[in-house]
Amino acid sequence: MYSSFVPPRQVRIGDAAAFVGTTPRAIRHYHEIGLLPEPERGSDGRRRYGYEDMIRLLWIRKTADAGIALDDIRDAFADTASAGADSDHDIVGVLERLEETLVAQEAELRRQRTAVRRMRTEGSRMGLLSDLVTSRLTNLPEGSVRRADLDSLLVTERIFGPLGAALQATRFIALATHSDLREESDRVDAAEEALDDTVAVDDPRVAQVAAERHAFEEVLQAVIEDSGLAQSDDALLDSWDASYPVTADEGDGEGEAGRSSGRGQGSMSAFEATGKMPYDFSPARIRCMELAGEIAAHESPA
Repeated sequence: MYSSFVPPRQVRIGDAAAFVGTTPRAIRHYHEIGLLPEPERGSDGRRRYGYEDMIRLLWIRKTADAGIALDDIRDAFADTASAGADSDHDIVGVLERLEETLVAQEAELRRQRTAVRRMRTEGSRMGLLSDLVTSRLTNLPEGSVRRADLDSLLVTERIFGPLGAALQATRFIALATHSDLREESDRVDAAEEALDDTVAVDDPRVAQVAAERHAFEEVLQAVIEDSGLAQSDDALLDSWDASYPVTADEGDGEGEAGRSSGRGQGSMSAFEATGKMPYDFSPARIRCMELAGEIAAHESPA
């Protein structure tokens, strides 16, 4: 017997969602993010979906079920052949672009897993620093590197790159392996912190603490020299220069600064970064730092 059934030319959003296996809310979201062009509305003001809309919805659902993000599906569809191209060619183009996206995502996932493993192995904070820095700290006694030390290295790495932080790590290695130095460092730090906003810049304590800071730094540097840490720094610099030689195009400008510090392209200069990092130092403490620098400059050999 001849069937009198005539398929509809268009269906409402609820029927479209039911057929595809999704929800009207999901289809509306596809419209909002540009994944599916919004069809014209009927005389009743409701959306109507035709055959091509349903095909697109089915492909979206299948691709999403495969674990592909909607934004990636949208971008892949946007890059396909123009309207009217053969459908097989169209979907092949989509899948090729999606595979490229997945390859990039896999690489990023591997990077993240490596970072998490380092954090678990080294400890959450130390594991966030670069390998160049953590490799210098891993053999120290447990607990000898303080959180404040790691905070300082984190800031230095942001401003001067991994090499700068690796060189600064020498200071914390010396403090971690010489308890008397650590005690004196804590005492001088506390004296500097006591120079708060209640202390005038010309208060005699400012000059006294500056002299104490200079004397401590002299002792610390002597320990670094005698313990062989200075030679380790020299070897680190030689290794870095061998791995990142200066090219003819870099010259003596910003390219050289970026190469020596290990900062990537597009990062801030050290001057810019320093100006964006806040420190709650009182005028008296800043003056103390200036005086300590002046003492060191005056006593340094000509």
